[in-house]
Order: sequence, then C-alpha cells, then structure tokens
Amino acid sequence: MASTKIQAAERPIGDVFSDDYRFIIPRYQRPYAWTTEQAGEMFDDLMAAASTGAPLDVADPYFLGSIVLVKAENDAEAEVVDGQQRLTTLTLLLSALRLHVADDFATSLDGRVFQKGDPIKGTIDQPRLTLRERDHGFFEKYVQAQSGVEQLPSLATDKLPDSQGNLVRNTVLFLNRLAELDREDCHRLVSFIDRNTYLVVVSTQDFESAYRIFTVLNERGLDLTHTDILKSEIIGAIAEPDQDVYTKKWESEEEDLGRVDFADLFSHIRMVFAKTKARESILKEFRSSVLSQVPDGCRFVDEVLVPLSDAFEVVTRVDYKAATGADAVNGLLRWLNMLDNTDWIPPAIRYLSDPAIDTATFHQFLVDLERLAASMLIRRVDITRRVERYGRVLESIETGVDLYGPGSPLQLDGNERNDTLRRLGDEIYTVTRIRLYVLLRLDSALSSGGASYDHPLITVEHVLPQTPSADSTWRSWFTNEEHGYWVHRLANLTLLARRKNSQASNYDFDIKKRKYFTAKNGVSPFALTSQVLTEQQWTPELLEHRQRKLLSTLADLWRLK
Repeated sequence: MASTKIQAAERPIGDVFSDDYRFIIPRYQRPYAWTTEQAGEMFDDLMAAASTGAPLDVADPYFLGSIVLVKAENDAEAEVVDGQQRLTTLTLLLSALRLHVADDFATSLDGRVFQKGDPIKGTIDQPRLTLRERDHGFFEKYVQAQSGVEQLPSLATDKLPDSQGNLVRNTVLFLNRLAELDREDCHRLVSFIDRNTYLVVVSTQDFESAYRIFTVLNERGLDLTHTDILKSEIIGAIAEPDQDVYTKKWESEEEDLGRVDFADLFSHIRMVFAKTKARESILKEFRSSVLSQVPDGCRFVDEVLVPLSDAFEVVTRVDYKAATGADAVNGLLRWLNMLDNTDWIPPAIRYLSDPAIDTATFHQFLVDLERLAASMLIRRVDITRRVERYGRVLESIETGVDLYGPGSPLQLDGNERNDTLRRLGDEIYTVTRIRLYVLLRLDSALSSGGASYDHPLITVEHVLPQTPSADSTWRSWFTNEEHGYWVHRLANLTLLARRKNSQASNYDFDIKKRKYFTAKNGVSPFALTSQVLTEQQWTPELLEHRQRKLLSTLADLWRLK
C-alpha cells in the first residue's frame, strides 16, 4: 500500500490567505473558543515583532505556530484539523484592520478575507475561511463583511452563543487597540503580518495521518477529543440531506452537557455496550463495541446518544423530574455522585434511558445500586472487580433478569453483607476514601433524611483526641489500650462544618463540646454531633454502646443483617 504523502512548509500569512487555500472548519471541531486574553496576547506579540524599526525586508520573521490540514494536491479546499483558533483570530484582526488603513490597503485586505471570483480560473466569490455551520453565517455577516465589522461595537453579546460572543469581543478588542495607533503604524502592522509572519502548514490527504501529526505537534494537550473524531465518522456516514439535522442533534447534546462531560459520556456509553473494563483506546473500543452493534449513524444518534445523554444529564446533575417521588430519587443520585468513582453511571443511565421506567421503579433500582456501590466502597473493591460487577448488572438489565431476586448482581450475597458490616466495625478513620461518605450516610439515616449537606466544608473529627495530653481528663477515662482501640472507630467520629483545629481537637470533653462542636447558633447541623453534645462523659462503655447502635443503623440502611 502506498504511503501517505505529508507536506510541510513555512508560508507567510499573505500566502496562507490566498487562492492556494480555502479553509473549512469541519463539523467535528469545537466552536471558536479563544477569549480576549489569547487574542490580546497574539496582538501584543505581533505589535512587538513589527515595531523593531528595522525595514521589513530585513526584519526578523515571526512564527505563529503550525496548522494541520487534510488537503489534496492542486485543490484549494483544506479541512482544518488543527489551527482553527489561530486562523479565525487572524481573520478577525485582518477584518478589523480594514477600518484603520487607507483605501488601497483596505481593498487588499478584502482580498485576504474574501476570495474574489475569477471567471478565467473558474473560481467564485467566497470567504477564505468557513466556520462551522452554526457560526458561519454570523462570521460572514459581522466579520468578513466590512459593513458588519462596523456594527460590532454596539452588538449585544449576552444572548449570543459563547463562540459568537468570543468573535465579537475579540474583534472589538482589535478595533480598540488599532484605534490607539496612527495610520502608518497600522500600515506597517498589515505589511508585517502579510510578509513577515509565518505559519508552518502541514497537510496530508488522509485524516488519520493528519490527526497523528496533530497529536505530535500539539504539546499543550489535545483540543480535538475522541468525540470530535467519532462525530466526523458517524455524521459523515449519514446521507448528505440528513447530515445537518443530525449534526444539530449531536451538538445540542454536547452543549447541554459541556465538552468535558460529553467526552466522559462516550466512555460510559462504551461500558454500556462492552460491559468490561477498557483495554485499548476509547476510539478503538467505541468502534468495536458500540458502532459494530449500531452501525447506522441515524440510529446511533436517535437511539443511543440522545437517550443516554439525557439520562447522563439527569443522574450527574441530580435533576430528575416527576410529579411525585422526584425528591427521593434525587436524594439517591446525590449520594451516588458523592462516591469516589463514577463506575455506577453506566447501569444508571442504561436503566433510566428505558422509556418504560417510571419513578417508583427507578427509585427501587437506585436504592439497590447505591447499596451495592457503598458496599464495594467500604470493602475496597478494586476497579477491575468493580467494573466487572457493573458489567453483570448491565447484562441483567438488558436480558430482563429479575434484578431483585437471589443471585442478581445488583444484590449483595451473605458474604458481602457480612464483610461490609465487619469493615464498618473496624477503624474507619484510617481509610480516607470511605470515612466521610459513611459518616454522612449515617448522619442522614439518623436524621431520617432531613439533613442538608450543602456546607462549603465538612470534616471528620475525633471526639476522643488522637493525642490527648498527659494531664487531660481523657487519660483518666481511657487506658492506652482502650484509646488505641476506639480512637479511629465509628463511635468516636463526628462531623463538623468547619476546618479542623489541632489545638481544639485536644480539649477536654466539656470544653470541646462547648467551643469546638457547637455552631455559632448553639446547635450542630449534624445529627451525629448533636448526639455527642447530649453526653456528659465520653467513656469506653459509652463508645461500646454507641458503636452497636450506629452499626445497627447502617445495617438497617443497607440491609446488611
């Protein structure tokens, strides 16, 4: 098989914005994202490089970096894989410069922004740079057309999409900076950009090759994610008349979730289909596990992406809505989102995406999903076994197995229940990743679910100090052996809505209750801490009784008996 030809060359901006190139921003690219910070930095760097005083024919060149294109030889059309932000911002600057230079310069700049048709060459009037469909019309009207640039300073941006707001604010920034210069300085800046400012243009006829080049060149981290590439493949395979409709559906889901969460969603969709831990790249696994089962792009968007994205938004935003029962569902979702992992999300979104699921059924499922997730957290189940367990839950959901019957992977067997309860009775404080979750869950059970945990900070505190002073009351209540046994166990731990104070932690019990455990209004927001405040002494006998009661509460909550 012939190797893919890769071309790379340093090209001055005057050659980049010429008939040699017609740049297209493909559908899979993210919207224009540079803010006035990046645009201002580019402007300052160009001004500094252009203002050395040296004649332009001997002035040092200025390099703006590289762009990566998918482009056939002898064809001007170039799909931009990397470089959208630079090319767009340069277009904003060239468009703004037209308002601050003489007419002949402005006419020349028009040619850099817009290609004039030539009947002999067979070319038509068209922009040098075409943005994604959602922004293209706005960009052409208000940036590439000079009359539109003149309107930008008075254009309200509060209701515009982020990308269009960035276009407006960056252009206005350039207009304001250029207004501070005299005309000769603007002329020199235009000439410097056109003749002395360079981009390294890397092009290949193959997208995969272009993407590999991009990953090597882009040391700052990938702007292009696996979802962008999958979007290009999936939407690109849809019949042309339907592509715009499905592009809008895709982008609507992405905008609802945000770029980062949308990328995470695809990992969860992979798990829904694969039901195993990922062993290769997300791209390879998504193609082999998901697209092999749903090869039709329209079906994928309508039957997989949209319902699972909507479910993902509900479970991660804790935003379930129903006429009745929504508070209980959202309460369980809130607990699940407090866990130190997100492995529970695939079964949750797969279950919720079924249109036949009602509120009561979803609530019942979440009760047992949270129970399973909490048990695996407490038992320190590693990620491999955790994912394997959730994979079996997914399999049961799809095959219609009774999720609440004996042997269901959603349920805990006798050994798992016993092990969970045993570990809750051991030292909890020393296991950092579980102690806060367990104590908050316990506190909620003690308050019958009525407590709120939206405090800016919640910490776990010992009642019996870790290092009581030799002359403290603690030493008369606890032997060294008793202290070592109880100090990190459940009965001796409580919650505070404040930062820890190492000095206050060692107060004697009465002082500690009054000065450290009591909030400014004289009460504690936590049921656990309120119980501590009612005690007159804190002894091994009290802790033994308290440990039994608290463990019994958790055993009832998670059905561990």
